[in-house]
Amino acid sequence: METLLTKVQLRPLGRSDLSVSPLGLGCWQFSRGSGIVGRYWSNLTDDDILEIVRVSLTGGMNWVDTAEIYGGGKSEQALAQVLDRLKQEGSPHAAPLIATKWWPLLRTAGSITATIDERIACLGGREIDLYQIHQPFSLSSIASEMKAMAGLVAAGKIRYVGVSNYSVKQMTEAHRILKTYGLTLVSNQVKYNLLHRSIEQNGTMDAAKELGISIIAYSPLQQGILTGRFHQDPSQIASVSRIRRMQSGLDEGSMNRSRPLIDCLSGLAGKYGVTPGQVALNWLIHYHGDTVVAIPGASKVRHARENIGAMAFRLSREELELLNEVSWSALKK
Repeated sequence: METLLTKVQLRPLGRSDLSVSPLGLGCWQFSRGSGIVGRYWSNLTDDDILEIVRVSLTGGMNWVDTAEIYGGGKSEQALAQVLDRLKQEGSPHAAPLIATKWWPLLRTAGSITATIDERIACLGGREIDLYQIHQPFSLSSIASEMKAMAGLVAAGKIRYVGVSNYSVKQMTEAHRILKTYGLTLVSNQVKYNLLHRSIEQNGTMDAAKELGISIIAYSPLQQGILTGRFHQDPSQIASVSRIRRMQSGLDEGSMNRSRPLIDCLSGLAGKYGVTPGQVALNWLIHYHGDTVVAIPGASKVRHARENIGAMAFRLSREELELLNEVSWSALKK
């Protein structure tokens, strides 16, 4: 069966030999409702997770992103289990590229080396293609962290190094230090979408382009706002957890400011026969060329289908610029 993977143009992840689909599957929602971070999402069943992963990989995604803090390894374990099942079924999509992250809170760089075997075990012994420092706030220096990560590459434990939530200064320093080990910083995973564009104002995007570092955009739909569903039916806001409402811009003022953008997304969606969320994702992965890739999550199979459908068309340059202008207008109000 022909899949989107045969049609999607893969792109290099940073200056590595990893070729990835513009969208990968974010796996935060596989945390089994465990831990502070995991409780952000409802608990999905094994069958839910299997079908979400199956649809995502069969549909064209060739990489997944998870983390130690997502349920204390439970997201990694859930992912490994469904990949095992796909392998048993003989699926040709049972071996995606895997990105995961080390959690630095109240830890030193020594923990990077000490816990890597646990990460690999949670992933069922699979190779870690991209290992990322999840946040820039460990008890050690960036130099110590990058030394530890370089050691893991040399030991064959991981293939490439990335970071997450690093400022332009921190990202540039990490890149400089890795170069002394003959390595390059492949990626910086940050929040980025049409309603959250701070990396374009603080120098992070420009530096990433200059250094050949990929931006991995998380929360690419601003927790669902860019799908338009909350504007279409505001009563749905009541079903969103309080913490998500506080962080996502679901208050009345923010919703009013973002409405022109949602209207623009909806208009383009009608033209292409897609959804507003798919238009928002398409803008994200094309506006800056190949620099930005994104990791939308999916807590339902239909979300997975919508995600892969966002790679099946391409906005024109004029349409990309229109969304750029309407987006900045909404953010400046």
